Amino acid sequence: MLHLTQVETMGMVLLRLALLLLLTFSSNNVEGERDQEVFCGACKALVDELLYDIRKVNPKRTIDVGSFRISPDGTQERSKYLPLMMYTLAKPLLAFVIGSGVTDGKGMGKSVPLAKSETYLTEVLENICDRMNDYQLQVDPQTQKRTFKRFAPRKDEKIYADFKKFYFYSDAYKPLKFACESIIEEYEDEIFSLIAQEADYLADKLCSEKSGLCEESATHTEL
Repeated sequence: MLHLTQVETMGMVLLRLALLLLLTFSSNNVEGERDQEVFCGACKALVDELLYDIRKVNPKRTIDVGSFRISPDGTQERSKYLPLMMYTLAKPLLAFVIGSGVTDGKGMGKSVPLAKSETYLTEVLENICDRMNDYQLQVDPQTQKRTFKRFAPRKDEKIYADFKKFYFYSDAYKPLKFACESIIEEYEDEIFSLIAQEADYLADKLCSEKSGLCEESATHTEL
């Protein structure tokens, strides 16, 4: 009798483990599926925010990339003679240079526009996905197609101070932020390359041609 009880107990344990594995596998599959409309909307919103930050910078401001060389696609490639540790230690200094505005193009080495340098873009991309809370979901009543539009004003708009007195939380924030972070992680090099090449219609280039997150449109659009 004791032997049968032990067998039954072991059977129940194995059954529970099997059910747990099944639920875990199913959960991972659901999380792994990409919502195309969400990822497409996040990609276009990401481009919108990038272009906004690029336009804020004086086009005459440059940054010295003397320790880098420019690769054929226009991006910066760190010299093989520059140790990784030295580059890591230099990053805070580069960030200070960006914030202080001392870059005037007169430094030694090759200079590139500050707004289109990897140094500047890396700083921008670090927190850019937090701005997805400024977008809201809109559903077309006829086609039921979902789009994401920015509803919050920019910091340089007069209404911004009054707007920030109230707290708004966008229902689209979490999925958009997750999609935004995923896009940056997967297509960061393409973002650097397209901006360095001054590609026209950046949203179409990145979101349709490079990543395939959005369907290609007959007419080019730029947010």
